[in-house]
Amino acid sequence: MEQISLTVLHPVGLHARPATLFVETAKRFQSTVKVRKGEKEVNAKSILSVLSLGVKMNDEIILTAEGTDEEAVLQAMKELILSNFGEGETENA
Repeated sequence: MEQISLTVLHPVGLHARPATLFVETAKRFQSTVKVRKGEKEVNAKSILSVLSLGVKMNDEIILTAEGTDEEAVLQAMKELILSNFGEGETENA
């Protein structure tokens, strides 16, 4: 099992378009992917679950993946977040 921590810097957080891109990216992989904010952890492949976290700009999330492509999925998720969901690089490392 692999895990990374990232800060979401998109102005709307994980809502609407960014949340859709987040879920679509997770679904491209076979591994189980979970996203946690605070004490709540949900399936990163479920749009309703991701939206239920209420992730806002500057919130820290923890992504956990388990499976054959866990490293690849976390790298893809990290790149998505660092690219500010395709809207330009952020300072998040």
